[in-house]
Amino acid sequence: MSITNSLYIGISGLQAHGDAISVIGDNIANTSTVGYKRNRAEFADVLGGQLGGSRLGGGVRLGGTQTMYDQGSIQQTGAPLDMAIRGKGFFVVQGNNDGKSGQYYTRDGRFSLDNTGTVVDPRGLKLQGYAIDSAGTRSTSIGDLALGGRQSPPVATTSAKMSLNLDASEVPPTAPWDPAAPNATSNYATSQTVYDSLGASHRAEVYFRSTGTGGWEWHAMVDGGEVGGTAGTPTEIATGTLTFSPTGALTNQTMTSSAASFTNATPGQVINFTFDNATSFDTNQSTINGVDIDGHGAGTLIDLAISEDGKVTGVFDNGDRLALAQVALADFTNEQGLARAGNGLVTATNTSGDALIDAAGAGSRGAISAGALEGSNVDLGTELVTLIAYQRAFQANAKTVTTADEMLMDINNLKR
Repeated sequence: MSITNSLYIGISGLQAHGDAISVIGDNIANTSTVGYKRNRAEFADVLGGQLGGSRLGGGVRLGGTQTMYDQGSIQQTGAPLDMAIRGKGFFVVQGNNDGKSGQYYTRDGRFSLDNTGTVVDPRGLKLQGYAIDSAGTRSTSIGDLALGGRQSPPVATTSAKMSLNLDASEVPPTAPWDPAAPNATSNYATSQTVYDSLGASHRAEVYFRSTGTGGWEWHAMVDGGEVGGTAGTPTEIATGTLTFSPTGALTNQTMTSSAASFTNATPGQVINFTFDNATSFDTNQSTINGVDIDGHGAGTLIDLAISEDGKVTGVFDNGDRLALAQVALADFTNEQGLARAGNGLVTATNTSGDALIDAAGAGSRGAISAGALEGSNVDLGTELVTLIAYQRAFQANAKTVTTADEMLMDINNLKR
């Protein structure tokens, strides 16, 4: 091995450790980058000539870098669409990155809704997942997650349960029951809200009339204008009877009819009025104690909740909670084969294999933490220690170059 070779060996060490310092610098620079995965420099020796049948070394080169996919810290943010992956997997996003359209993968879970209500990342790439229809069935292929502007469908009232006490001291009204004058021909009334098949609300007045000796009849009325009749004139939609024992306990209840044909809604809507917890005690005043009436109008989306399996549930202002979509995660046979695309994105290559896409938690894919982000997995202390080691190695290789140079100068001086 000649002195000249020593120069080149030293230079190779300078180049390799200079590149390795760049790798460390990149890690340190991305200490605060969401979802960033640190890289590790990998050195490889270079073969030189032969001496006495033995192969000599020719220096060193930076063989490449290895991305370390260990878990970053989970940081709570409280933002409803922020997501962090605990374990393996990547979010799948679709769109244009630096002029190239395609499918990308990322650990950066900063998502929000754009002006069309679609879930996008900070660069406008659209998060991919499975849509869930109103029947709760998940789609078989992934697509853009359009969540904004969603509504929950209305539900018509079918059951109206009431708990009340009808004053046992009440006497039957003198005049017989008159639907046109319900207040004058009843003893007590309560007002409740019911919904038709279109989600429109209607005020139902339920009148109770004592028939004496523990017997009562009840009549549910709505405004006639809401059922094709005359506005302002009450129309009966349901009627029945209640019977109480001498101790005030309910012994029998009937519903002799129930049919409401609200305008433009499904005709003949049956509302099952029940009074299972009704009593009749002498309290000098009838009172309503509780109601349980189903049905509701259409709901507007007001909030989103994301579970560990990536299922996105919409919270609506009518109290509904409906599954809207499920976030997809990608896994790869060889993560080391992924190619960096900038902006926290990676792309699949022949080395990584095709993306294996499924829901969070399926197979080896990790779980999702909602309202949180995964921080960089760079340990600043470790990186600084490694940086010092590379710096020392760089200085040592520089010394190799200067020493070889001095030796060459001595050889040149021998001619003088």
